[in-house]
Amino acid sequence: FLLVIFAEHMEEHNNITSPYNDMQTIKRRFFAMRNGIIADVLRRGGSPFRIIFGLNLPQIVEIAAENEASADLARRLWANTTTRESMLAAPMIYPREEFDEATARSWCAEIPSAEVADVLCHRLLRHRPFAQDLADELLHSGSDMARYTGLRLYFNLVGTNPQKALEAARAEAARQCPLTARVAAALADEAEFILESSGD
Repeated sequence: FLLVIFAEHMEEHNNITSPYNDMQTIKRRFFAMRNGIIADVLRRGGSPFRIIFGLNLPQIVEIAAENEASADLARRLWANTTTRESMLAAPMIYPREEFDEATARSWCAEIPSAEVADVLCHRLLRHRPFAQDLADELLHSGSDMARYTGLRLYFNLVGTNPQKALEAARAEAARQCPLTARVAAALADEAEFILESSGD
């Protein structure tokens, strides 16, 4: 009987003193660096997340860098759709070479905000060989967020095909969509500058 009690006590002790798993560790880091002022500004600005710790991007990059690249951890963070910082950290942790086209399409269909689209394009999508085809596909979507993502991805590809980027930007600008109007105008300006500089 005493041995059973001792074994139960040791199990409880081990549970208490065991290290946090990777997801818990990241969440604790988010909490430790939380900024209520920024969180309130983001909420008032229309951020769709229920939980906003208010971290800025350099802080999220710092936390992501503390973890080894892991598709499993990145997927769990991405699935944590209630939390802004989780979805922003996910593309920073996903190994680029493992981010396949099917996963890219799936994630693009689930993007909840322009901020998440920006990070996903910059950290993952632009580095994949299917980036151009995906951008074109997104720009023909009926979803405003998908087309926004396509334009943001084109920003990373504009140097390789400025004429095509300009055409895509002008086509989207003609829609007069509030979400995409500003990024379409900026992309058009960038493409025109490159074309003028190259003499084309």
